Amino acid sequence: MLRRQFLLSLGAAGLLLPVGRSAFAARSPAPANNRRLIIVLLRGAVDGLNVVVPYGDDDYYRARSSIAIAPPGRDDGGLDLDGFFALHPALASLLPRWQAGQLAFVHAAGSPDATRSHFDAQDYLESGTPGRKATADGWMNRLLAQLPAAEGNRALNIGTVMPRILAGAQPVAMLASGQAATKAGPLDRPRIGQAFDQLYAGNDKYGDAYRASQQSRREIMAALSSPEIENEMQKASNGAPLPPVFVDDAARVARLMRGDPAVQLAFMAVGGWDTHANQGGARGQLANRLQPLGEGLAGLADGLGPLFDDTTIVVLSEFGRTVRQNGNGGTDHGHGNVIWLLGGQVAGRKVHGRWPGLAEPARYENRDLAITTDFRSVLGSVLTQHLGLNNSALAKVFPDFTLCCPNERLIR
Repeated sequence: MLRRQFLLSLGAAGLLLPVGRSAFAARSPAPANNRRLIIVLLRGAVDGLNVVVPYGDDDYYRARSSIAIAPPGRDDGGLDLDGFFALHPALASLLPRWQAGQLAFVHAAGSPDATRSHFDAQDYLESGTPGRKATADGWMNRLLAQLPAAEGNRALNIGTVMPRILAGAQPVAMLASGQAATKAGPLDRPRIGQAFDQLYAGNDKYGDAYRASQQSRREIMAALSSPEIENEMQKASNGAPLPPVFVDDAARVARLMRGDPAVQLAFMAVGGWDTHANQGGARGQLANRLQPLGEGLAGLADGLGPLFDDTTIVVLSEFGRTVRQNGNGGTDHGHGNVIWLLGGQVAGRKVHGRWPGLAEPARYENRDLAITTDFRSVLGSVLTQHLGLNNSALAKVFPDFTLCCPNERLIR
């Protein structure tokens, strides 16, 4: 399909919403730098300790009596990464990328600012200036200004509201996200639901898959059924769609990037990670969110096709969650977290960073995973090693921050 026809089909579907000057010029050439960057922000503070599980740290199990992920090899155990860390079993769709050396993590990473406010922490992460609220623009918009000039627009946001991270003088295109996943569907109607229950009543793989899917949906809906919990989670998510929507959104981004060489940067936000209650372990609320997130990321990588080799996908959240689970079977606002790196040139099959340990004296304020890597170090490494920014350009993207030397290579 010709590029113009491709974009026209998106526009006809009401998906493409240009902002500023013409979002995608009819003759936009490929940018001088053909490397691409996709940022996925998990709004609500995902529990990184249950995403990349430090099963080799005994203090992890002492602090989490009912929500810990079992070691690899046990029932519902994690997926072994390196003999110390394991991946949450709901993220099995990403394991082939790890094994291929295209997936890595940086643990104990985050913002040096101590806030546990979702609003403030997201603001600092998106502005790239922790602790400073007066910053007018977002770091991705400043990055756009530092990339080699090209006609047309080179930045894309998924959503109808401009996020803080892309706000600024440079033009950005917006692509509307899919419909909310929590809307009632046909299977929620009693007659239709009963008919499908009878159809898939057997014990074959199709019946098992159907029942698991329905159970996951009931658990998600139950978690949102309390007005108080729903209101708090919606605020923490800042309008971001839930993970099931991300699967389709990620596929659209992949198609758009393959159809238009001018799209170099993309931003996506995914909500639903503020798990104060009923978080679950290998199964339950968190697992039900991680599974579509992982499938969406795997689909994004597959959908990019040959472009994946020149693309880096960074997944991060505003802060982590407490080491110790709370009385409601959940976790509260914490500090350190894990950053994900996915791409064809990523220095993969490794958990980067320095692990501080989870013993109480090693925790931040005796309760949280301590931060040993500033999130700007991770992003700065990606911008220099992947996009080729020099130190002068990097200083304009992240003012008042200097990339530590020698710097661990996150991109080959």
